Amino acid sequence: MDPRAVWTRRSFTHASLATVAAAGLLRPGNETAAAAEPSAADGFVDAHVHVWTPDLDRYPLAEGFTRGDMQPPSFTADELLAAARPLGISRVVLIQMSYYGFDNRYMLDCMAAHPGVFGGVGIVDHEQPDVADTMRGMAVRGVRGFRLYTNREKAEAWQHSEGIKRMWTAGAEQHLAMCLLADPDALPAVKAMCQAFPNTPVVIDHFARIGMRGAVDPQQLAMLTDLARFPTVHVKVSAFYALGTKAPPYDDLEPMIKALRNAYGAERLMWASDGPFQLAEGQGYEPSLALIRDRCPFLSSRDRDAILRGTASRLFFS
Repeated sequence: MDPRAVWTRRSFTHASLATVAAAGLLRPGNETAAAAEPSAADGFVDAHVHVWTPDLDRYPLAEGFTRGDMQPPSFTADELLAAARPLGISRVVLIQMSYYGFDNRYMLDCMAAHPGVFGGVGIVDHEQPDVADTMRGMAVRGVRGFRLYTNREKAEAWQHSEGIKRMWTAGAEQHLAMCLLADPDALPAVKAMCQAFPNTPVVIDHFARIGMRGAVDPQQLAMLTDLARFPTVHVKVSAFYALGTKAPPYDDLEPMIKALRNAYGAERLMWASDGPFQLAEGQGYEPSLALIRDRCPFLSSRDRDAILRGTASRLFFS
């Protein structure tokens, strides 16, 4: 989720991620040169992780951000892989971090340094007249989605934005997903966009943040399941640390996962951690993965394979 979201993720993760760093998991890495990678075909896919580097000379922060905003101070591709690979996670979709604004170079360099291991979701300026060309250029480099911050006010304005319309049109033409960090009250406006652009792939991040303030709201969940009528819409089953009771083993989220499986089918759901924030003290990478891999008894083995591997592979690695 975004550090400038309604809730303050930084306050939740600052101390706990410092603990992770002190434990030796988060060590600066070097993503400047391509490295040989093991086969990723049989591993799990984490569909949502942010990475950043303390090298601000090479990768400066966007206006409005400071080094102090980076918590933990470093979460590079090498640090990510050190956490992911022991759990059998062999591919990861990198999500452009807001610290860098529209400068996607660090994400793209990580992807180039680990071919076949990282997919990418970029952030572009929809107000630029050449935004569709920018999207196509990034697609050549392996980017398969573009993030849009989706609160109600922004989403309701999309119908009147030529730049947003160009993005959704390019998404349909190039099979590039609109990846929405959506609030629940933005879902009616998202529905209107799906009606206007029925061929554009859409991914809703983090259950549309339903349960962010506590128990899952049935009316909000109904709005999310209603979007299943559009066959191009997908949902990330992710960010468990921030939803419901916000504590492992996250069993309280099982009814919401079941409702989404019933509405969308497992082939339109994908698991994601929202690292590094899921790695916070008292949370953890393993409990997030385990909820889908080992728990949720209503999931078949085929369901688990789709959510943990197949859906994200199809959208972000093809």
